[in-house]
Amino acid sequence: MRSSVVRMRPSDEVLAWVSEVAGAVVTGVTGLRAGGTPWIVRFADAPAVVLRTADGDHDRFGVEVAALAAAEEHGLPAPRLIAFNPLLPAMAMTALAGTSKLTGPPSTSRLRALGAVTARLTAPMTPTDALPLRAKPLDSEEFTARSPAQVEALAAVADYEPAPARPVLVHGDLWQGNTVWDGDTCLGIVDWEYAGVGPHGVDLGSLRCDVATSVGVEAVDEVLAGWEAEAGGPAAEVAYWDVMAGLSTPADMADWLPVLHDQGRTDLDGPTATARRDAFLRTAIVALGR
Repeated sequence: MRSSVVRMRPSDEVLAWVSEVAGAVVTGVTGLRAGGTPWIVRFADAPAVVLRTADGDHDRFGVEVAALAAAEEHGLPAPRLIAFNPLLPAMAMTALAGTSKLTGPPSTSRLRALGAVTARLTAPMTPTDALPLRAKPLDSEEFTARSPAQVEALAAVADYEPAPARPVLVHGDLWQGNTVWDGDTCLGIVDWEYAGVGPHGVDLGSLRCDVATSVGVEAVDEVLAGWEAEAGGPAAEVAYWDVMAGLSTPADMADWLPVLHDQGRTDLDGPTATARRDAFLRTAIVALGR
């Protein structure tokens, strides 16, 4: 999750390319994130596709292309890559039915389904140039300003070594806005531009932090229950990965508020989201025994 300036419409060159890929005339373009990239592109006589353009983040295209290929290989719930043009750059993907948006806190069944779909990310992987090792969510982003709770969290994990874990494909930016739903049924995970290879805790912690921020600390155990039921066993080092997820957020969660509001959570405000994130971190610090 991150805020960014987006282009409000693809260029004519990009639209010509995606029209050629689909073999049909473009009839409509709708921005999926604050009116911008990625877009759902509709055609006269072909299925709609999702179109992503770089808008300055060219390096992440290679990551997402590799991640979608890995997701398809292992049968994971994600879009399928249709075509990639590295010169534009632009990529076309299958469009998942459903929506990522909510108008209020999710139900308990949806929280458990979030955990369950996360537990399916168990494809064993070896890091590559395209899918590098990830030690935390949003691993290529830097957050320099810190809240008091984040300062405490940094000290708590300064010399902590988590138990080794089998490296798997990780999404790297797993929050509710990157999942697509039909009611309480999760249809897939989207936006793989921060993907890589790492412990399963990278994604589990990220999702738990998002739920804590948007719902409350009391809701995160429902996510864990769904994860463990799907995985058939306990998750490892939960408190450590909760801390790493909380450290992968801005000091003031108001920085991400436009993204949360765009996803339908207009009931949230910056002070509430920040206080919930800090409570989540302090709970994890206690659980670490640090």
